[in-house]
Amino acid sequence: MRKIVLAAAIAGAALSLAACSESTEEATDEAMDSAMADAEANVEAAGEAVEGAAADVGEAAGDAVEGAEGAAAEAEAEVQDETETEAAAD
Repeated sequence: MRKIVLAAAIAGAALSLAACSESTEEATDEAMDSAMADAEANVEAAGEAVEGAAADVGEAAGDAVEGAEGAAAEAEAEVQDETETEAAAD
């Protein structure tokens, strides 16, 4: 009789451990899924930020080139005693 009670107790303990293990595994899977979703969102946000920064840099570079061309035409016009339009056409 003791063996049957002892075996039942061991079986009950094993089942409760198995249930604990299963719920722990499910919780871990959910945490991993959540972490992956957060990582994807962060990567997407970082990509958008990089795209925005690249566009800003490109625009600033274009403005700098235009400014340099204007300054060069102005300097050439002054040195050659001509209008800026004539200097820019050269």
